[in-house]
Amino acid sequence: MRHPRTGRFVLGLTIVAVPLVLALLGPVFEGEPGPRAPSFTLGEGHLLGTDFVGRDVWRQVLHGGRPVVLTALAATALACLVALPVGLAGALTRHRWLEELLMRPLDVLLAVPSLLLILLAATVYSPGPAGLVLLVAAANVPDAARLVRAAAAEVAARPAVEALRLQGETRWRIAVGYVGRSLLRTLAADVGTRLTGVLYLVATAAFLGVGVAPDAADWAVMVDRNRTGLFVQPWAVVVPALLIVALTTGTNLLFDAALDKDRGRGGGRGGRRGAVVRPAGPGDPGGTVPNQTEKGTHA
Repeated sequence: MRHPRTGRFVLGLTIVAVPLVLALLGPVFEGEPGPRAPSFTLGEGHLLGTDFVGRDVWRQVLHGGRPVVLTALAATALACLVALPVGLAGALTRHRWLEELLMRPLDVLLAVPSLLLILLAATVYSPGPAGLVLLVAAANVPDAARLVRAAAAEVAARPAVEALRLQGETRWRIAVGYVGRSLLRTLAADVGTRLTGVLYLVATAAFLGVGVAPDAADWAVMVDRNRTGLFVQPWAVVVPALLIVALTTGTNLLFDAALDKDRGRGGGRGGRRGAVVRPAGPGDPGGTVPNQTEKGTHA
């Protein structure tokens, strides 16, 4: 009998495979462009009909996924790359002023809704695809950094970290080798959720015309520009909307299944993960001592 986690993983992979394949490989299978037809028509050689300017919807679908996927992946990766060192530095520093300097500006950004921040920035300048990546990443850095800082502060308070300091380990090895490794599962869970939120944010920004041209081949733009003909030619709206939903839903299922699988294996580390090395004292040969405070608390 198939395990529920395996079934969830297969379901998530199946759901996310369709939009991913269309997004990444769609332009390869587009073929030669045909002549334009009247707006919002069905049939006449067009598999999914035509859009608001008479273009073939199927060709637009094949071209429209790559901007959404690549922008979301780049924004998520950039947000995590910025939030991780900032959060670790805020949690591990012993200087209160440095922690305040790092975290308080992020609290100000956190008070502004993400979409409002993007729209405000768009009133100052017109961002292209790269600008949209920077705006979406900036909107996600504050809460990502706070999550990293909170999780890292809990790990940094463990006796194992103090033991490593007493042994003369460098701050870099403590931050990356122990604290960072202990945060892997927490970060993986956050990346899965954050990628879903970023996908919706990118799609919403594109829907509002931020970072993309009004007639661009983009799934979110297709939903916006073709909604006036929803009841005449629904495929121009329904297909790109379903692909965006499938992409976000499948991503969540994949990350949930992967985390459940890792939890079922006990983190894949065995019983030695909480061990700390203590130096030898008088009459004591030293050695490895299990860290009892860490059992069951791995991030």
